[in-house]
Amino acid sequence: VGESTLREIFIKTDNFVGGKYFAELMKEVLSDLEDSKYQHAEPRLSIYGRSKNEWDNLAKWAITHDVWSTNARWLIQIPRLYDVYRTKNMVKNFDDMLDNLFTPLFEVTNDPSSHPELHLFLQQVSGIDSVDDESKHEFVHFDRSTPCPPEFTDLENPPYNYWLFYMYANICKLNAFRRARGLNTFALRPHCGEAGHVSHLLTGYLTSESIAH
Repeated sequence: VGESTLREIFIKTDNFVGGKYFAELMKEVLSDLEDSKYQHAEPRLSIYGRSKNEWDNLAKWAITHDVWSTNARWLIQIPRLYDVYRTKNMVKNFDDMLDNLFTPLFEVTNDPSSHPELHLFLQQVSGIDSVDDESKHEFVHFDRSTPCPPEFTDLENPPYNYWLFYMYANICKLNAFRRARGLNTFALRPHCGEAGHVSHLLTGYLTSESIAH
C-alpha cells in the first residue's frame, strides 16, 4: 500500500521487535522448501556497512529465531550506499565502510569464540552480493588517480568497478584465511550488467565467481 513502515515492521531483522515477524515469515518459506524436498533457495539478507555490529546483530536474529534449513543457504547482499552514509557522517571515508563490512569476518575466522553466534551463522552463508541501481550516473572514475579507500572521502559514491575490486580483494584474503582454518568460504556473486556501462560486465568477469542477477 505504499507504506515503507510496513516493510520496517514485517521484513526487517533489526526493528523494535527484533525481526520477529520476518523470522516467522522466513520459517514458513523454509518449511515449504523442506516439504517439497527437491527445491533449494538462497534468500538474501542485507549488511550495510554502517557499523561493525551489523554482522553480530544479524547472526543473533538468525540464531535466536532458529531461522535455518538444509534446503537453503543465505546470500549476503551489500547495497552500494556509501554516499548516503558519508553525507550523514556515519562513515568518514570508504575505508571505514570496508572496515565495518570485513573486520568482524576476519575476527571470527581468527577466533570463533570472539563472535560465537556469527561463527554458527556463517556456516549457512554461501556468498556475498553487491546490489544497487547500476544505471545511476557515476561521477567518479576508477583509474590511477582515484584515491585509495583511506583517502576516499568524497561525498559521491565510488564507481561500480571500485566497489567490486575492493570487495574481491577482501573476500580473496578472507577465503584464503578461512580455507586454512578448515572453514567454509564465500563466493562473490554480484548483481551485474543489468544497466550502466559495459565495464561492469568486464569487472564482474574478472573478479566474480558468477553473476547472481
